[in-house]
Amino acid sequence: MLATKRYEYLPIDQIQYHHTLTNHRDLDQAKVAHLEKDIVSNGLFEPLVVWERNSKEYYLVGGFHRMEAIQGIRRANPGYFDRVDVRIVTGDPDEIKALNLKLNSDRVDTRITDYFQTVIYLNNANWPKERIAEFFDKSISWIEDIIRYAPLTTEPMREKLASGELSWARAREILRKALQAPPGNEKEIIENELTKPVQPVAKPLPFQATLKRLSVSIKATPKQTFKVSTQDLYSLLLTLRGKNVDQADIDRVRKAFPMLWDEEV
Repeated sequence: MLATKRYEYLPIDQIQYHHTLTNHRDLDQAKVAHLEKDIVSNGLFEPLVVWERNSKEYYLVGGFHRMEAIQGIRRANPGYFDRVDVRIVTGDPDEIKALNLKLNSDRVDTRITDYFQTVIYLNNANWPKERIAEFFDKSISWIEDIIRYAPLTTEPMREKLASGELSWARAREILRKALQAPPGNEKEIIENELTKPVQPVAKPLPFQATLKRLSVSIKATPKQTFKVSTQDLYSLLLTLRGKNVDQADIDRVRKAFPMLWDEEV
C-alpha cells in the first residue's frame, strides 16, 4: 500500500535514480537555473520524494528539477547540501510508478501522452480502472479511452498530441475510423486523417468570463432549464478548473451548456 513512511534529512549521495522513475520529459534548464538561485537564497522549501525500496535503498520519485538544481549548487559550492529534506514513501513498484507520474501530472503543462505508458502499465498490472481513475483524479471513461486507443496511436500521431497540434478527441475520432476500416488499411486511414486541416477547438472556460456569460444568459432567459447528467457537471468543474482539461470534457460542456461559449458577453 502506498504511504508516506517518514520525513528525513537524508545524505544526498544515498539518493539513486531508478530506470522506471523519470521526469517523463526533458528537464527545463531555465527552470533548473531559477531553482538554483532560489534554493541558495531561501533553502529547499519542498522536500524531494524518494522511494525506500529496501532498508536504506532510496530512489528519487519526485523533484527531478530540484535535484538537478541542488547538484548544480554542489558542483559550484562543494559541501553545500550534503544532506537534503526528503519525504520517504513506501509501496509496491506499480504504486510507485503511478506516484511518479502523478507528481509530474500535477503540473499545468502535462500532456495526454505523458499518461499513456503508465495507465496501460497499471491496467496490465491488474489495477481496476476505478482505482487508476481515482489515483489520477480522472474519469473512468478517460482511463478507458487511453487503454483502448493509446496502443493504436502512431508515432506521428503521438508527436502531434504531445505538441498540442492534435486534440485527444480528434485522435480518438481518427482511431475509431481506423478500427472500422478493412484489415490492413488502418495505417493509411490514420495518415490520411492526420493530413486534413486542423479544426479550431474550444478552450477551457475562464472562470470570471463564465460567470459573466451565465449572468447575461440568466437576465435574457431567467426561466430557462437544462437537462444535464452527473458527468456533464463533473466535466464542467474540470473545465472551469482549467488544469489538465481533456478535449472530451470541453466538448461535453460545450454541448450541455452552449451559452457559456457565446461570442459576446
